[in-house]
Amino acid sequence: MITVLIIDDESLARQRVRKLLESRTDVNILGECRSGTEALETIAIQRPDLIFLDIQMKDMTGFDVLQTLPKALWPLTIFVTAYDKYAIQAFDIFAFDYLLKPFKNDRFFTSLDKAVVAIQHKEQENHLVQLRQLVSYLQQGQHKPEPLALKQGSKISLIQTADIRYIEASGYYIEVFTSESKRLLLRESMTNMLEQLGSPNFLRVHRSTIINIDFLSEIQHTGAGDVVAKMKDGKVFRVSKSYKEELFRFLKL
Repeated sequence: MITVLIIDDESLARQRVRKLLESRTDVNILGECRSGTEALETIAIQRPDLIFLDIQMKDMTGFDVLQTLPKALWPLTIFVTAYDKYAIQAFDIFAFDYLLKPFKNDRFFTSLDKAVVAIQHKEQENHLVQLRQLVSYLQQGQHKPEPLALKQGSKISLIQTADIRYIEASGYYIEVFTSESKRLLLRESMTNMLEQLGSPNFLRVHRSTIINIDFLSEIQHTGAGDVVAKMKDGKVFRVSKSYKEELFRFLKL
């Protein structure tokens, strides 16, 4: 029987993983952790064989948890993330396994079965080597995105994605607004632009609006279920119903 620890700051997410684990007789659930800090203490005491580790938590990331732990205490790790663009390429190369929220039950059990086999055959050390390579890769900043090359007629502007505040559709064009109060007009679609950004910080809140969460100031309810996003520069965008759930999930609301 393998010992498992659930680490996630969302109560419903922890409950779902626990419910799935409880259907198995080859698993012993040691407990649940609601934060990275609690996870560090519990792992050091309980020494689980396997952890389901949320990447984005309020006090620290899942990577921060591993970086803080002595390497000798690292358990086999299945990452859990809601953001399918968040270091997924690195996961494919280095990580033992990961689950994208919302995941299906059969995908969860595929990951669990893989972990059980690895632990039973004492193969986890090989996977821990990969995990250490992943954390080292992230520490070195090799996952940092390169500047975007945005073409405007005969001119090409190099923009860091972190400097983009929001993007608005304008007919057949899009307008890109940066933290330096620059406005770039591009002949590009919103869908293609979102793919180019390649960062979980950029969310589409309307078919004509993409925002950078780092520049979001507050969410306001305006009545009848309507929601608007107010940016730090005072700009206000309506959040359409089709994108509201994704925004709230990102903000853990």
